Amino acid sequence: MNMPPGETRRRSMVAYTCSFVLACLGCSPSEHPASTSSSTVTLASYEEWLNPAEDIPAKFLAFLPLTALNETGELEGRLAVRWEHSADRREWTYHLRPDVRWHDGVPVTAGDIAFSVDLWKHPEVLHYYTAFVESATVLDDSTVMIRYTTSADESIASYLTYYPKHVLEKLDPKEFYQWDFWTHPVGNGPYRFASYLPRTMMEFEANPNFFGAKPRIERVVLKFVGDAGLTELLAGTVDAVTWTDPADILKLGADPRFRVYYEPDFYRGWAIYWQNDHPLFQDARVRRALTLAIDRRGLLRALNLPDDVPILAGPLTEPQLRRGDVPDPLPYDPDEARRILEVVGWRDLDNDGIRQREGRAFRFTILVAGEEGPAVFVQDQLRRIGVRADLQPLDQAGVRERLRAGEFEAILAPYDNNPGSLGRLGLGGGAPLGYANAEVLRLVAEAGATMDPHARDRIYAELTAILRRDAPLTFLYPRVNVVFAHRRLQGLSSPWKADPAWHMEELWIQKEE
Repeated sequence: MNMPPGETRRRSMVAYTCSFVLACLGCSPSEHPASTSSSTVTLASYEEWLNPAEDIPAKFLAFLPLTALNETGELEGRLAVRWEHSADRREWTYHLRPDVRWHDGVPVTAGDIAFSVDLWKHPEVLHYYTAFVESATVLDDSTVMIRYTTSADESIASYLTYYPKHVLEKLDPKEFYQWDFWTHPVGNGPYRFASYLPRTMMEFEANPNFFGAKPRIERVVLKFVGDAGLTELLAGTVDAVTWTDPADILKLGADPRFRVYYEPDFYRGWAIYWQNDHPLFQDARVRRALTLAIDRRGLLRALNLPDDVPILAGPLTEPQLRRGDVPDPLPYDPDEARRILEVVGWRDLDNDGIRQREGRAFRFTILVAGEEGPAVFVQDQLRRIGVRADLQPLDQAGVRERLRAGEFEAILAPYDNNPGSLGRLGLGGGAPLGYANAEVLRLVAEAGATMDPHARDRIYAELTAILRRDAPLTFLYPRVNVVFAHRRLQGLSSPWKADPAWHMEELWIQKEE
């Protein structure tokens, strides 16, 4: 997807068999918690509304998905109480709860689901949700059949939320992204809209008619702070801030007021793309040696990422990550890297620190998209095995253009491991990576065509085994959402319940002594 879901969270990556909470950080606080009321939580928000173009987790305060994934990757009901699917898993029939109402008291029906899908697909809207949903058909008031595209799997229903037909059907779709509805929403979730102050805040109150247990936190305030979330947290004006830089852990010093959590964006991270048909990188043994030479766990620590964030060897599904079913990557083994390079003829004959073969030095340029810190780390790691990597920073657009054109020796840039993105990258097809492998092409196509999560798990396992062997790219580290929360906010855990907006109805406030 543009994301699945959760661009903002979502939505990267841990061998997650148990939850992790980074130790609290140490000096005595002088400020009071953000909310003087014991029943109110204030969250830092970089958006000033429930922006439908950004898919922010705050939408889950007001709106329910059809289903949700639990910590082991199994589907649980939300709007839907039960469901079944066709043999190819593209058509899903959802039976809605009879006890869910919009916040204005109108019952939620299958017509709302179908209306929302039609709205997403309207030519004046073309919401990115349409990348995953092909159509919705009302079977009766409490039953809807949704046909998904081949680019999504069943977990997508855990991220999509729907809108009230009776409120929106007369509004102009041309104005969809500017509707007042996004600042004054009528939802069906655990919290209902209470007030909005432009450029300042949006307030929600616990929904007394929520089908589940009434939330223990009575009020939630989204404070519009832009990029100043950490400053607001330290000043005591908000209780939690999400999507912060892991380096911010150091900025907090040793402050016992806060706890640190993290959650994975299992679709995205950073990798080195090798130009596989370049003379330096044509031999898969050389690419493996370069991967073995990089201490990726050390890189994660340098980036302040937790020790149990996994190092990837290939693409994974979200259920695989939730189960902790993460294949072992190539290890950090610089001695083995040196041995391989010696075997294939790359030796430092003149003791100048750079290996040569047939009169050519092992020296190349890495194009760098984004911050240079990880690239400098990789550069130093390769220097230790006699390989010289020069760094050339470019903006994201320039790097993408060079990658698509195949005009590079190596690139350090973001990756996206969903089947559609792997297909667009041409993985296994030769251009632009210069990596031709018919079996990889077949597996990528098969992964994109199946809706069966068990089949996709198997396909990804086969694909990962090949990528681990051939190393056409080196996965470095995943994208990780770091969450800082005041210690009084209880119930959060890493990695699958770290975002407070997403799980607010499950949280509570610990009264301070």
